[in-house]
Amino acid sequence: MASPTSRVGQQFGNYRLERLLGRGGFAEVYLGRHQRLAREAAIKVLHTYLSDREVEEFQREAQIIAALDHPHIVRILDFDVQQGVPFLVMDYLPNGTLRQRHPKGERVPLPTVVSYVAQVASALQYAHEQRLIHRDIKPENMLVGRRNEIVLSDFGIAAIAHSTSSMTEQVSAGTAPYMAPEQIQAQARAASDQYALAIVAYEWLGGERPFEGTSIEIFAKHLMIPPPSLRQKAPSLPVEVEQVILTALEKDPGQRFRQIQAFARALTDASQRGQQPNHVLLQASPSLPVAAPLPPSASNTPVAPPSQKTVAEQPLPPAAPASHASVTTPQTAITASTDFLPPPAKTPARQLSRRTVLIGLGVGTGGLAGAGVLWWMNRPRSSDTTGTASTPAQPAPLYTYGGHTIDSINIVAWSPDGKRIASGAPDSDDTVQVWDASNGAHPFIYHGHTGAIITVAWSPDSKRIASGGGLSDRTVHVWDAANAAHPFIYRGHVQQINAVAWSPDGQHIASAAGTALDKPPDKTVHVWDAANGGHVFTYQGHTSYVNTVAWSPDGKRIASGGSDSTVHVWDAANGGHVFIYHEHTSHVIKVAWSPDGKRIASASWDNTIQVWNAANGGIVLVYTRHTGYINAMAWSPDGKYIASGGDDNTIHIWNATTGTPVLSYQGHTRRVQGIAWSPDSKRIVSCGDDKWVKVWDVFGVLPNRAG
Repeated sequence: MASPTSRVGQQFGNYRLERLLGRGGFAEVYLGRHQRLAREAAIKVLHTYLSDREVEEFQREAQIIAALDHPHIVRILDFDVQQGVPFLVMDYLPNGTLRQRHPKGERVPLPTVVSYVAQVASALQYAHEQRLIHRDIKPENMLVGRRNEIVLSDFGIAAIAHSTSSMTEQVSAGTAPYMAPEQIQAQARAASDQYALAIVAYEWLGGERPFEGTSIEIFAKHLMIPPPSLRQKAPSLPVEVEQVILTALEKDPGQRFRQIQAFARALTDASQRGQQPNHVLLQASPSLPVAAPLPPSASNTPVAPPSQKTVAEQPLPPAAPASHASVTTPQTAITASTDFLPPPAKTPARQLSRRTVLIGLGVGTGGLAGAGVLWWMNRPRSSDTTGTASTPAQPAPLYTYGGHTIDSINIVAWSPDGKRIASGAPDSDDTVQVWDASNGAHPFIYHGHTGAIITVAWSPDSKRIASGGGLSDRTVHVWDAANAAHPFIYRGHVQQINAVAWSPDGQHIASAAGTALDKPPDKTVHVWDAANGGHVFTYQGHTSYVNTVAWSPDGKRIASGGSDSTVHVWDAANGGHVFIYHEHTSHVIKVAWSPDGKRIASASWDNTIQVWNAANGGIVLVYTRHTGYINAMAWSPDGKYIASGGDDNTIHIWNATTGTPVLSYQGHTRRVQGIAWSPDSKRIVSCGDDKWVKVWDVFGVLPNRAG
C-alpha cells in the first residue's frame, strides 16, 4: 500500500492530485484539479491492485454506483483503473464530515439528529431500492454539502470493494462499532444499514456509542448484549425516542423496521408528537386490510414489524463441480403452521455461547474473513423452540440441482406438461439449463445469450422457451425446448429484458424491458408474434421501467407491474381499456393471475403481496409476513395457495383466499430469487443466491391435500 502522501502530484485520469484530504481503511481521498477545466473534484484512490478479471468487475460495479442520482448521495463523476489501481472521481464538498462537525463525545440536539437521520435514510432508502447496501454507515462518511445538507459518501467503497476479492476481507471487517450482528456473520442486508444508522443516532443523542472495547469485544457485544439504556445517558430524552432507537438496534434484522425510511419517520413522529411506542412503531397502512389480525394483547405492545417463525434447517450439500449438473437430496425441514404471528411481547435476543461467538468471529484465523465466518455461514441451524410448531409436518425434499457455475440463480420455470424445469443464471454463467423435473437428470444447456439470463418462460404446449437477457444482451430468444434448436431473436427492446410471458394460445409473447445505464428507462411492454417476432403493438402506460408481466388465463388481458409502484391491467389485443392499481408504495416486482382469472396478486418491495379483484382493483387481502424485499411469487395452478420468497431467505406458502400462512420453507441460505409450482400443484422448484435449485414436495402437507 502506498504511503498517505506519496500520490500528491500524481495524475489520475484528467486530474492532478494536489493534497490529501483524508484516508481510511479502504482508500485515500485527494483534492484533484482537472488539467483542462481547472475544476476541483475529490479523487478516491483505493488501497488495492486489481487483476484483469477484477478490473472488469470494478468497472461494472462502478458504473452501477455512478448511476445513483439522489440529492443526499455524493455524485461519482468518473472512474477508471490506472496501472491496476482503481479510483473514483467525486464531487468535492469542502465543508467536511459530521464527525468533524460533532467530535466524539459531543451530544447533538434531538431536532438536529432527527434531521440528519431523515436525510441519510432518504439516501439509503433510494439505494436499497436499487438493491445496493452501503455497509459502512458512520459519521465519517456523512459529508456536509454546500447548502448545509447531509450527503452520504463511500457507496463506491462499500459496494465496489465488496465485489473484488482482493478487498473482501477489509470490507467484511467494516467499522466495528457500527456493524450489525448479521454483518459480523458476513450476511449484510438492507437492515444492516438501519442498525448502523441507529448506532450513529444513539451516539449523537447519548454522547457515546453503545458498545466500546477491542474489536473482538465489540463484535461479541453486538451479537449478545442489549444496548445500554439511552435515557440513562440522556435523561431528558423522550421514552418514545429511545424505543424507536432500540427497535432499530434489534439483534434480529427481522425485528427492526421494515424499511429504513420507516425508522426515520418513526423517529420524527416520536420527537415531534411524543406518541406512545406502540403508535410510533405501527407500519401497516390503515387503508389496507391485513392478512390476519394481531391478537388483542399485541395491540398494546411496542413490537417491531412481524417476522416469521424459525424452522429447522439441515446442512446443505457441498458445492457441485462446475463442469456438470449435480443432484442431491438434502434433509431440509418444512414446518407446517397456521400461526406465523410474532409473540405478543418482544422476543429476547437468542443467547450465543462464548465458543459460538469466538468461532463466528474467526478469532485466531485473521478476523471476519477467516475460516470462522465460513463455518458460521454454512453452519447447521438448530430449531428455535419459541418459533416452531409443536409437531411440524415433514414433506419430502426431493433433490437439489447444481448445474450452474455461479452462486446466483435468477429464475426457474416448470414446463406446462410437468416433465421439465428450466433455470437461468447471470454473469459468468449466462445460460438457460433444461432438465428432467423428476430427478434433475439429462440436462441440456442453451448458450445463445451474450449476457445474464433475467427471465424464462415456457410456451403453453411445452415445445418452446422464451428467454430474456440482461444489460449486455437486451434480447429475447425463442428456441426449441427439446434441443435448443431453431432459435429466433427479438431485438425490439434496447434495454435489459425484465419479463416475458406467452399468451395462453401460444401465438404471442409480451416482453417488458427495464433500465439500462446508457439509456433512459424503457417503460414499455411489447406484444409480438411468437412464431416470427413480428411486432403487434407497444404498451406505453407506465412512468418507470416495467418489472413483470402476466397474461390472463383467458388471454384477453395483460397485467404489468413497474417501478412506478403501480400495476396496469389492459386489453391484450390493443393495449386499451386500462385501469391502474395504485395501492403499492414501492417497486412492483411480480404479478400473477389466479387460475380462474378473477384475482391478481402483486408483490412489491414495500414488503407486501396484495391480492385484489382483477375487474376493478378492489383489495381482497394484503400479506405482510416477509421481513425483507419480496423477489418471487407464484399462484398454485389449483388456485388454493400462493408461494412467495425474498431477501429473508424463506419461502412462505399461504392460503390465497384468506392469507393464512401454511408453510415456511428455509432450505435456502441466501435470498430467494425464483419460485414455480408444478402443474399438478404438488411440488415447488425454487432458486436463489446460494447456487442451488431446489425441488421439494408439498403434497400431503398442505391442508386438504393429504391422502
